Amino acid sequence: MSNCFRLNWINSTWKSVTGLPRDPPLAAVGEDQAKELAAHFLSLPENERPTAIFSSPYSDRCLQTAQPTAQALNLPIHVEHAIAEWYSPVVPNTNLLHPRPGPPSSLTRYFPEIDTTLWPSSLWYPSRQGESVEEVHARAEGFLSLFPQALDKKHPTIDRRRVLLVTHAATAIVLARGLVGDREIPLKVGCCSLTELNFKPNQAEERKEKGLLGAYHPVKLADGAHLKGGALREWGFDDVEVEKGRVVEDPGEPGTETEEDFPVGPQTHLISNL
Repeated sequence: MSNCFRLNWINSTWKSVTGLPRDPPLAAVGEDQAKELAAHFLSLPENERPTAIFSSPYSDRCLQTAQPTAQALNLPIHVEHAIAEWYSPVVPNTNLLHPRPGPPSSLTRYFPEIDTTLWPSSLWYPSRQGESVEEVHARAEGFLSLFPQALDKKHPTIDRRRVLLVTHAATAIVLARGLVGDREIPLKVGCCSLTELNFKPNQAEERKEKGLLGAYHPVKLADGAHLKGGALREWGFDDVEVEKGRVVEDPGEPGTETEEDFPVGPQTHLISNL
């Protein structure tokens, strides 16, 4: 699912609770959407509710979106950078980077629902230099190929029957495409919309090879029926592509010239004992 409605869309003087640049909090309508989401999950039969919550580390968007559901279902929030925001590539030769939220331990003062023991660090980190459309798809696919191994072998106590991924519009699109196994699915994602996927039968052998890639079929894509006002501000890659796969470069975040772009990519040492 995608994060709820952000304050920066209606107010240019917003302030991040954690102080991280480019991490606007939810607007009042977004806070209402997050509560509606929690009420929706509570209205479902217990065997249809999420059993685990993984969220992007961006606190004032995704974690704020996930918090009411975590409280309602009495579930911890596992923070994962693999499902973080997508930023387009930084303009070359500027030595600037995109912002990156800190580890889960740095966010618990704002969101005590965050788990710091079962999933203390992320399985995959996007580059702070930004990503092309191809690269953000590759990030999602790489994470999905490793995710079940990490859950099964390293974190068996996390109940993975119905995992809720709380992320951003672009990342929600590439995750859905990866899970279904079709990069060309035309998809626009609105605020707090839900994508529901069911596991395909007879996938056990293929899962060993591909992880979760192509292992699901869609029940609903970017659906806003659980929200009184529907899913607002729909977004798709075709809104930013100047031509197929190419997007406008980003200036980067001032003051990051001396910071490191590390770690990046898969953290395979986390599952090295497989």
